[in-house]
Amino acid sequence: MKKAIALTALAVLLLAGCSNGADKNEVRAGNNASTNAGAAAAPVDSSNADTKTDGGQIEVDKGLLNTELTLPASFFEGDERTSDQIIADVKSKGVKEVTANADGSYTYKMSKSVYNDMLKETEKGVLDYTEKLTDGTTFQSIKSVDHNKALSEFTITVDKAAFESSFDAFAGLGLGASAMMYQAFNGVAQDNIKVTIHYKDADTKEMFNTVVYPDVLDDMQDAQ
Repeated sequence: MKKAIALTALAVLLLAGCSNGADKNEVRAGNNASTNAGAAAAPVDSSNADTKTDGGQIEVDKGLLNTELTLPASFFEGDERTSDQIIADVKSKGVKEVTANADGSYTYKMSKSVYNDMLKETEKGVLDYTEKLTDGTTFQSIKSVDHNKALSEFTITVDKAAFESSFDAFAGLGLGASAMMYQAFNGVAQDNIKVTIHYKDADTKEMFNTVVYPDVLDDMQDAQ
């Protein structure tokens, strides 16, 4: 349950554009990973909605011909678009059907090709964000970002002294959130979603810190 809460909290953070003190450019960059896949998502008229329990998590059902994607109600908090605008966005993405569930979650039914395109856009959002981290404008201490194919493990190489004397650690929050979102859209089971971020000193090549999402968020909740 904690992992579901953590992922939902990060989704809301990104979609609402809340930086918690980080540079706004960082939030906008990390936001790309979820808005591409969720651009058609927002509350629609639920007067005739199906009943569904909002577990606070993304659900993916990959069928033989179609894929169903259910997004929790909390995913859409703060979206100001009208129902007509949402429906138009859904159609523009090629989604066949949208079901507004009574609990506020929404289920999209789409062809496998549309789903794969959506997943590629979500992946691109993560990769674009890693490039943003190293462009020298927002996070000046970060030198490079390496990752595995599954986007579940990253190594951020930094100027350690500059990194520790700045707010550049917020870069990891955006990266962890966007990579977790990608895994969720890719159908990774909620309990198996995990993003490991290593921090490496550019001079000594030492791995001086490792942060695991969403575990670090669970630890923060326990400490409160």
